[in-house]
This record gives sequence, structure tokens and C-alpha cells, in this order.
Amino acid sequence: MGILSRFRDIMRANVNSFLDRAEDPAKAMNEYMRSLHSDLGQVKAETNSVLADERRAKASLDECQAEIKKLQRYAEKAVEAGNEDDAVKFLERKAERAEKLNELQKAYEQASAKVASMKQMQEKLMSDLGQLEARNAELQEKLTAAKLQQGSISGNSSLGNNNSSFDEMEEKAYLAMEEAIALTELRSGTSQNNPADTAAKLEHWKQEAGAKSSVNSSVNSSTSTPTSIEDELSAIKEKMNKKES
Repeated sequence: MGILSRFRDIMRANVNSFLDRAEDPAKAMNEYMRSLHSDLGQVKAETNSVLADERRAKASLDECQAEIKKLQRYAEKAVEAGNEDDAVKFLERKAERAEKLNELQKAYEQASAKVASMKQMQEKLMSDLGQLEARNAELQEKLTAAKLQQGSISGNSSLGNNNSSFDEMEEKAYLAMEEAIALTELRSGTSQNNPADTAAKLEHWKQEAGAKSSVNSSVNSSTSTPTSIEDELSAIKEKMNKKES
């Protein structure tokens, strides 16, 4: 069975829906891209064969039509020459070719339909690849920007959970950038005029990220290992409290 047997599945496929349902979006994206490239390669390879079939069908159809016209002319000339017996023979052969013409016409239409389907599948696969690559590039840009701001992202960070939807991964990448920017401001002292505002922004990010996280709330906080971000934030708050007192 060729790629045409999967025409309906390919045309009905929805990239965004597939990624949103995936348990591991990053892995699903890589597998989907490999599948799309494989299908596209198969479509291109089989298109040559389908085009060849269409050309052969068209040539047979044209040849049959030309022969019918020729037999018609022969019959007319035979009548003009007063040779009705020959005219009848020409017309009988013409009738036989006319029956064959119907078969050849159907064969050509089927071959043309296959060519059209192959072109539709190629356009759909290229469109799906474009969507997937664009979405992947967007996510990678967010992840890269967050990593550049933070220095590195630990495996326990909000970006490390693959068992979330693709939309959630994008949201986490965005939140990671916001966190990194807030930390940069705290470290560089760009918010010295009002450090409470920057600390409040970071605290707001933590609350927003916490609302979206699926981390088990029953884990004992005394046994968990705090991240460097939480340590620095606690130190800053403690220092601010001492100044106020």
C-alpha cells in the first residue's frame, strides 16, 4: 500500500491538537517531525510514479481519440467512393474504439485524481512542518533566553517537567524569563530605589508558577532542598526586615 492509502489521515491531522494531547510534548514534537519528513519524502517519491501513470493514461486516451477520428474520415471517404461495405467496416471498428475510449477516459480521470491527491498531501505536510518548526523555534527561543538570564536551569526547575502540555511548556518558559529578569535586577542593583517592588515581582512570579505547578503539596518543606533562587530571595527579605526594624 502506498502513501495514498493514508490520504484521509494525513489531511485530517492537526499539529496543535496532537501536541496539546501529548504527555511528553518535546518527545512528541521530535517524533512528529520525523514522521512528517518521512511522509513528505514518500509523497515526493511516489508522485513521480503517479505522474508517469497519468502521462501514459493521457497518451492512450489521445491515441484512441485520434484513431476514432481517423476511422470516421475513412468511413466518409468510402461512402464518397461508393464503397459502403468498407464504410460499414470502418464504422464498426470506430464503435469498438468508442467503447474502449470510455475505459481509457475513466483510467485517465483516476490517474489525474491521484496526482491531485498527491499534490494536496504534499502541501498539507509542508504546511504541518512549517507550523511545527515555527512552534518549536518559538519555544526554543524562550528557553534559550531564560537560560541565558539564569545562567543554567536545573532539572528541578519549572522547565524540567516534560509531562505537561505544550502550552504549559511555553508558559513555563515565559515565566522562567520573568524570574530571570527579576533576579538580574536584584543582583545588579537596578532597583535600588525601590527594592521592594522587584522583590514583589519575584514573589508574584513564584505564586503564579506555583498555581500552574503539579508539585505535591504534601512534601515536608523541612526535608526539601531549597533552590538558589529561594535562598537569595529569603536572604533579601531578611535583610530588608532587619533594616525596617
